[in-house]
Amino acid sequence: METTSENRQTTLQITGMTCAACANRIEKGLSKLDGVASANVNFALEKASVTYDPSKINVDTLEQTMRKLGYDTAKEVAQFQLEGMTCAACANRIEKGLGKLPGVTNAAVNFALASARIEYSPGEVTIADLQRKVKQLGYKAILKEDDASNGDRREKEIGYHKRSLFVSAILSLPLLWSMVGHFSFTSWIYLPDLFMNPWFQLILATPVQFYIGRRFYEGAYKALRNGSANMDVLISLGTSAAYFYSVYLTIDWYFDSGSAHHGPSLYYETSAVLITLVVMGKWFEALAKGRTSEAIQSLMGLQAKTASVVRDGQELTVAVEEVLVGDIVLVRPGDKVPVDGEVVEGESSVDESMLTGESIPVGKKAGDGVIGATINKNGMLRIRATRVGKETALAQIVKVVEEAQGSKAPIQRIADRISGIFVPIVVGIAVLAFLIWYFLVTPGDFAGALEKAIAVLVIACPCALGLATPTSIMAGSGRAAEFGILFKGGEHLEQTHKIDTILLDKTGTVTKGKPELTDVLTAGDEAEFLRLVGAAEKSSEHPLAEAIVAGVRNRNIEIPIVESFEAIPGFGIKAAAEGKTVLIGTRRLMELYDVDAATAFDTMSRLEESGKTAMLVAIDGRYAGMVAVADTIKETSRAAVSRLKEMGLQVIMITGDNERTAKAIAAGVGIDHVRAEVLPEGKAEEVKKLQAEGKRVAMVGDGINDAPALATANIGMAIGTGTDVAMEAADVTLMRGDLASIPDAIYMSRKTMSNIKQNLFWALGYNTLGIPIAAVGLLAPWVAGAAMALSSVSVVLNALRLQRVNLK
Repeated sequence: METTSENRQTTLQITGMTCAACANRIEKGLSKLDGVASANVNFALEKASVTYDPSKINVDTLEQTMRKLGYDTAKEVAQFQLEGMTCAACANRIEKGLGKLPGVTNAAVNFALASARIEYSPGEVTIADLQRKVKQLGYKAILKEDDASNGDRREKEIGYHKRSLFVSAILSLPLLWSMVGHFSFTSWIYLPDLFMNPWFQLILATPVQFYIGRRFYEGAYKALRNGSANMDVLISLGTSAAYFYSVYLTIDWYFDSGSAHHGPSLYYETSAVLITLVVMGKWFEALAKGRTSEAIQSLMGLQAKTASVVRDGQELTVAVEEVLVGDIVLVRPGDKVPVDGEVVEGESSVDESMLTGESIPVGKKAGDGVIGATINKNGMLRIRATRVGKETALAQIVKVVEEAQGSKAPIQRIADRISGIFVPIVVGIAVLAFLIWYFLVTPGDFAGALEKAIAVLVIACPCALGLATPTSIMAGSGRAAEFGILFKGGEHLEQTHKIDTILLDKTGTVTKGKPELTDVLTAGDEAEFLRLVGAAEKSSEHPLAEAIVAGVRNRNIEIPIVESFEAIPGFGIKAAAEGKTVLIGTRRLMELYDVDAATAFDTMSRLEESGKTAMLVAIDGRYAGMVAVADTIKETSRAAVSRLKEMGLQVIMITGDNERTAKAIAAGVGIDHVRAEVLPEGKAEEVKKLQAEGKRVAMVGDGINDAPALATANIGMAIGTGTDVAMEAADVTLMRGDLASIPDAIYMSRKTMSNIKQNLFWALGYNTLGIPIAAVGLLAPWVAGAAMALSSVSVVLNALRLQRVNLK
């Protein structure tokens, strides 16, 4: 593939290379990709310079290839609050400008939030470089510092629009009065002579045009200076045409003594009323956009302000920001838990509904974890702080929701492409309408032709297009968060509605993941048998191992020290204790070590058919007995599976357990399709097989061994009670920890996508119909301006309906 002017170059900072051979391997791997023109890897600098065709491949694909090769890319994320944007074309321009900077791998600008999220390589570009680029484009980028400042900025914006509207409305009212008095059906309205005086109208219209309307001129100048056009260009052209034509008529009237007693037909009210209506629309828009981010504000409002900590034997009340990891915190009945921690003393029930959406309080005792911002209901708790500040679960939830609201859904690309060419096309249509009216329809009627052109300019609304997707994403992801469903990005919120197959991990997802030791079968001394079994399983982190160890301890059997331990994924474990070698696991483990356990297979099958997980035990190479554990099914699993089926989804359970146990569990919850005895690394392969059949797969899991499958699936859903690794790999986190959140997440995605399509249909339909209607002269300019102002507001108000979606 040859390098062309359409190609882009990016530099990736690489981590994990240990020798020149690594660099060679990466270079070859990247060069094989379709769309890559060249790839050069520098081992000394740990950098890869890649020239690629953006129409065939993107930076995300390059990074995914690196990860598949066993390496990673070092990049940082900067988030900015942007000032000066007036429409979607502005956001488009900033995004393209930042995307062209060397070292920037991804730039996403959200017009609705007035924010930018930039992924970049710190060795190639700095924060200051990013801010300089935005300034060069005519805008201001402020690095996000704290949430309070963002709220203050929103309030200032609303206040600015409100003050501008007040001044503009006061000055425009007499002009609107004079216009209304011209109609025959309103001739009864008293019209002071002063209001008809051209000089009086000029005095009123000028501050509206150049003081209130200054922002539009500045925005138009910045856009044109950078070789593009936006809504400001349309408003500036339309209002300036009406204003300056009226100034010309006023001066002509003054010097024409023959018509000194007859006032000319002026258009001051057109320019002033248009600006007033646009400012009013901006005010409404700012108010509505503020409401779409209420989810973030309400989440942040959950945080406790103070905490009671014990230091040097003294109880102190400190600001929650001053709590340190390791501090002992007292939480009285009715108080909020200030930080994440572990209960060291006391028993109580804790209301976690504000974070998980689960209304039933959860019992807590010594050793249990608690989450900051939840409410202690009845007992006194002493907790040890484990995560504070930005590390708490609440802070992480706020971060995920903010990033989701600031991200772009793929469907938004349609609006972005249209916005990029929208304004020049509208200006062309306005000029064409003027020429047709002036030369063909009403020859010589300059004022009439100008009126039609102004109507075309001001009715066009790229803002509605720009707001159609992000406002729905903001409202939808915010509402989902209130029910404990965290979408990590707009693309995941969009893709979830396309899912047709749900792949459920069994342990901890369908079941509670807290099995109990139910059966012990051995021909020898049971206590001695369990001593060795307990020692072997003690070093394992598997939930089944924990159940066996707990069962041994409950029988008051002392567990000896293990001398060696090896986990054999998908088979079982091998350990040594008291000089004896212990094997515990599946039939295949016994076969692997040539242990004859055939006499136990029938008993094992009966246990498995009853839904228990049976494990064979061999000591020093000879079969010694069997232990069985049972995991209980979550109360909500059956109802959730039923809902998923009603939604037209295929539900499959995947597990490392044997087929009999898996089918018994599946039958208990109504799952018809089971994939059993799948090794941890095989889960990702099962996902790929389903995808090869044309399925769009959502993988749901909670463990470390689920992470590859979660990352491979079209959508990965992590149960919130699971491991951090699983949640990191997933696209959606289900904080409630039960399967009922899965249909809720899909339903929320479907509702959001429906809302986005309604918004896009309205925005596109409005412009497609409105512009021709204005061009043929059926709309007065002030009516067109009012329609334009209200079109943006209507899109935001429609998005706000998502905040009333009920998932329970």
